Amino acid sequence: VQLQASGGGLVQPGGSLRLSCVASGITLESTAINWFRQAPGKERERISCISISADDTYYTGSVKGRFTISGDRAKNTVYLQMNSLEPEDTAVYYCAADSSLPTCGIVIANDEYDYWGQGTLVTVSS
Repeated sequence: VQLQASGGGLVQPGGSLRLSCVASGITLESTAINWFRQAPGKERERISCISISADDTYYTGSVKGRFTISGDRAKNTVYLQMNSLEPEDTAVYYCAADSSLPTCGIVIANDEYDYWGQGTLVTVSS
């Protein structure tokens, strides 16, 4: 199983980026895909999740209304569209999945996730 995250970069405040997470070895139909981020000096936090099978999504409060998660079954890829970016969004973004979690409603500890992507850096700065 592999998760490949990409799409990070440098963007000005108010700008947009779209992150991608390509999954292999698991399918979006069977496993929820999560996005986490880790800012310098802070703990890794779960910010969004999508479950195709449950038709369910999750957003943490700080990104709700600005970020949109979506999935492409044909490409087995999850996207995170990030709009109205703020300097506080600067972080390394990771996608993650656990083979026992087909929905977004179950919360587990970060170190219990089976699979992690390698991370992609998002820097929001003028």
